[in-house]
Amino acid sequence: MTVTLIILALTFCIQESRGQVTMTQTPAAQGFQRGQTISINCKASHALYRDYFSWYQQKSGGAPKLVIYKISYRASGIPDRFSASGSGTDFTLTIRNVQPEDAGDYYCMYVPNVSDWMFTQC
Repeated sequence: MTVTLIILALTFCIQESRGQVTMTQTPAAQGFQRGQTISINCKASHALYRDYFSWYQQKSGGAPKLVIYKISYRASGIPDRFSASGSGTDFTLTIRNVQPEDAGDYYCMYVPNVSDWMFTQC
């Protein structure tokens, strides 16, 4: 059985007090067999403060669900098959032993102090 994970190749910008941050994800989309290991990469235009970096999963028609916060901490209820790492400008989400329930869109997100940010078009 092939599990399709849609990993959107997003480029979005966040304006904050230190200037605009551009986040770019790769790969765009991939299909995987159950049990495989996958990695999703996210690159920021400049170094980020770890406490504001997270990964989200969104299933078709659903709301985004927090998977990882503060770069590498799993959110409540997220299996230990999910792990993440990174620093500075380069971040990676890894899913080991991919399962059908892992299908969805995955987003990296950097949200600094809410009072200091807004999304803009790049």
